[in-house]
Amino acid sequence: MRAEEFVDEWKASPKVCRSRKKLSASADSSCKSQGLRARTSVGKGHTDGKGNYIKGKKIKGAAYGGPVKSYW
Repeated sequence: MRAEEFVDEWKASPKVCRSRKKLSASADSSCKSQGLRARTSVGKGHTDGKGNYIKGKKIKGAAYGGPVKSYW
């Protein structure tokens, strides 16, 4: 499956992503991929493709036009 297929399937709304509530795993990952919530990766290898660590940063995923690859 390609990344574009997942984007069309389901996407958390920006209102839900910007709330302070604890979200389900699916909604949380959708918000992170859209760049609406900070990422929580740890350790080496978790970079944005340019060698910059992405922990605590709001960066879009490849499916939404960002630099972070999806590893499905």
